[in-house]
Amino acid sequence: MLKKVYRLLSENKLLITLLISGCLIWSLTMVKSGLVYDYGMGFWGPNGHDGIWHIVVINGLSNGSLAIPIFAGETIKNYHIGFDILVAIIHKLTGIPVVNLYFQIIPPVLAFFIGFFVYKFVYEWRGSKTQALLAAFFVYFGGGFGWIITLIQNRQISGESLFWGQQSLSTLINPPYALSLIVMMIGLIILIKLMKTPNNLNLFFLILIFSLLAQVKIYSAVLVLIGLFATGVWNYFKERKILILMVFVVTLIVSVIFLIPTYDLRSGGLIFRPFWFLENLVSDPQRLYWPRMASALANYKLAGNLVKGSLAYSLVFVIFLLGNFGIRMVALPWLGKKILRMKKITNIEIFVFTIIISGILLPMVFIQKGNTWNSIQFFYYSLFFMSIVAGIAMGEFLERKINSAIMNKSLYLLIILVFTVPTLVSTMRHYLPSRPPAMISKSELHALQFLNLQPEGVVLTIPYDEVVAEKITSPPKPLYAYVSTAYVSALSGKTTYLEDEVNLDITGYDWEARKKEILSNLYNLEYLRLRNIKYFYNPNSLLFPPDSGFNHYIIYNKDNILIYKI
Repeated sequence: MLKKVYRLLSENKLLITLLISGCLIWSLTMVKSGLVYDYGMGFWGPNGHDGIWHIVVINGLSNGSLAIPIFAGETIKNYHIGFDILVAIIHKLTGIPVVNLYFQIIPPVLAFFIGFFVYKFVYEWRGSKTQALLAAFFVYFGGGFGWIITLIQNRQISGESLFWGQQSLSTLINPPYALSLIVMMIGLIILIKLMKTPNNLNLFFLILIFSLLAQVKIYSAVLVLIGLFATGVWNYFKERKILILMVFVVTLIVSVIFLIPTYDLRSGGLIFRPFWFLENLVSDPQRLYWPRMASALANYKLAGNLVKGSLAYSLVFVIFLLGNFGIRMVALPWLGKKILRMKKITNIEIFVFTIIISGILLPMVFIQKGNTWNSIQFFYYSLFFMSIVAGIAMGEFLERKINSAIMNKSLYLLIILVFTVPTLVSTMRHYLPSRPPAMISKSELHALQFLNLQPEGVVLTIPYDEVVAEKITSPPKPLYAYVSTAYVSALSGKTTYLEDEVNLDITGYDWEARKKEILSNLYNLEYLRLRNIKYFYNPNSLLFPPDSGFNHYIIYNKDNILIYKI
């Protein structure tokens, strides 16, 4: 495998340059987080919440347990743990701290292999190095048009997710998503080989690879299953072959088997709520925000005006697509040509087109339980595959212009490059500033290290308090006043009684009842003992005054940080 990678890279210096550039730029969203600076451990972007969550899950899996470390007494449910298992294994084999693996080491590796396997997939599919190279370029640097809106409104280049979609440059802040792209590309490469030369070994690996997506990223598993089904039906009616339909059926069965350990298959994660994202796009001040259109959508819906309502929703839908796809819209002529020649469409094209369409439609119809907007992650795969198609379309266009002047070709590529730069600037504005939005102070790091060295036991933390959070305004904010996170468990290695309400909500735990109990019994010794709570962590005794009757339980008292041992 490594020899094949080396041989392919040694023959293509442009590919090496692209992969290195993609790795470096993508990794900027991650590598600064988790390091200790003069103010403490800093976290940029969403890493102060999402990164901490993964570190907690990885720590738990490293101990060989499916217990959820942030909700004592429960096991992990309704969550894909594939990426976290992989990092846990690497941690156990190498001894490298999980924080460094997650933020500094794994990200550039994921970025490299995404670009490499995109190139490999497109080359296997299309047989064109130009198209493969451009596909990898669009995957790395393709961006939307949110920056145009912010530039007009406030003369700033920003708005990466203004139209809801996360753009390419932010891929690594969602490592399971990044890993799922690699798995999907490997699966598609095997699928191409299987259709050329059917054999049992490729069939086995194809089913295994695609089935693993159920525990890597559930959104990708759903889309791949839809893609396999559509491709299988197409292949059957076109060539009377059932191989891909068989792959679909077996992959579905194996995927369900893989899901059983961590998913409650009866709970259902999606709620039918058509056009929620379109309505929110024009009503939310943090998005496009078009109050008149938001009012029109609401009124037409309330009045049951199907004609005007359909026109209004269609317009917002088109704006949603244009704003998110951005420069990837160069793929439209190529897609249109393929649709007009339906009889000549290949199985791989059906698969890719199905994922693009499904990724668009699913969030238009469903929202997610716990965290309404999470279902937008289906759309991330549409953006990814549109990037691939855009590269193919641009490559094919340049290949047809073989007799044109080199300057013309350079001009086309320069235009594409210019339209990718604003998204790069927009994204990096969140990750390059020297001061992050969130941190763990050196004092807290010292306290958490002390707690880490104590005997095992459940830790009670003070639940996230919005009132306290509002009192601390200047960044970087301490994580206890940033958002509800799992940082005590992540940095102490201990199981906590209740942390990270956001992910507990997404995964379906009844955390609210437990939170009410905690707030009513913070210094109730009998309550703490009945719940097998051994430690009580108070990150700031000035904001969370201690109970004087608990003083003799204090085992750590420094810089206003208190740790009690019950």
